[in-house]
Amino acid sequence: MFTFSGKNIHLCLAIAMFFTSCNTAPSQPKVLTGCERTELYLEQLDGKSVVLVANHTTIKGKEHLADFLVSQGVKLTGIFAPEHGFRGDADAGADIHNDIDAATGVPVISLYGDKKKPSAADLQGIDLMIYDIQDVGVRFYTYISTLHYLMEACAENHIPLLILDRPNPLGYYIDGPIMENEFKSFVGLHPIPIVYAMTPGELARMINGEGWLKDGVKCNLEVIPCSGYDHNTRYQLPVDPSPNLNNMQAIYLYPSICLFEGTIMSLGRGTTSPFRVVGHPDYPDKDFFFMPKAGKSNQNPLLRDQTCYGISLQNIPQDSLEEITAINLTWLIDVNHKMNRGKDFFIPYIDRLAGTAKLQEQILEGLPEKQIRKSWQQGLDEFSKKRAKYLLYPDFTR
Repeated sequence: MFTFSGKNIHLCLAIAMFFTSCNTAPSQPKVLTGCERTELYLEQLDGKSVVLVANHTTIKGKEHLADFLVSQGVKLTGIFAPEHGFRGDADAGADIHNDIDAATGVPVISLYGDKKKPSAADLQGIDLMIYDIQDVGVRFYTYISTLHYLMEACAENHIPLLILDRPNPLGYYIDGPIMENEFKSFVGLHPIPIVYAMTPGELARMINGEGWLKDGVKCNLEVIPCSGYDHNTRYQLPVDPSPNLNNMQAIYLYPSICLFEGTIMSLGRGTTSPFRVVGHPDYPDKDFFFMPKAGKSNQNPLLRDQTCYGISLQNIPQDSLEEITAINLTWLIDVNHKMNRGKDFFIPYIDRLAGTAKLQEQILEGLPEKQIRKSWQQGLDEFSKKRAKYLLYPDFTR
């Protein structure tokens, strides 16, 4: 349940104007994903035993790639599924179990939970692995961690990896602190910023080139690039990437709002507007409220069945969100100030999400956003130089 007030709507519009670093979204050209460019990869699958890394975003037009490959006579012997499962309907962090895909009869092996990397037995007799999953371009979105472990497994078992590339919907800016090695986890395996502006194919090239795989092994990697895409493109996803990123508004807000996962606040999981609302029963402003409820993809959301007061970002116009080229820390800073809990506002997860302990420390010290952002700049400059070596598409205009 949501309530709105004139005060709340005006606040959202004012916040949208906060972002001064922006680009004007160009008209979007016709983009073809790597998956759709079958002339560049289908022939090389002939006669090979293939395993596909996929989920519900792995579509060619309106057809799932697994169905298409089987219809073309490709010997598809297995499917690996990341967080949220092969059909993409599992809750964040939920255990995903092995299964048989009803449409193709192909075994589905989960790569989430206790098992994040294929074993040698899983890859026995495999000639080629294909990776095709739509990402959102944020470091703590775990599909890229799955990609990392797949590259490692392919390198160790001498199996080529073919990435069918997809555009990055946030591929037009970089921002955030660089992950420090001591905070490495499944929500951050690489020394990259929160928003890194690379497609899965570009990031895989960087992982290989920078020697980030275990023991410095190299994956035999080929990327089928998109056409009609560059890093100025505002790519609209044809399908929701996961249950709680259920529209483009949530995706644009995700780099900023997901930091609240490291606090006591609800991000609206268990409502119709996850990552577009933030609240807690003790939030002092009572103009807006919601109540998280259990559902198919949110079986036990934080603060379930409790009335949460807070802020709504649902009314920020999408064209304003498309122009954002910076993480907004004002929401986190302001909500922390109003909750007045000190260190108890945060939970330990915040340091893994941020990739550093400094962000929590800076906010608790009361540093202004401008000063916090300035502390990121050297790392972002160094990352930008590295990133340029691995790009497959024209870069965004700075």
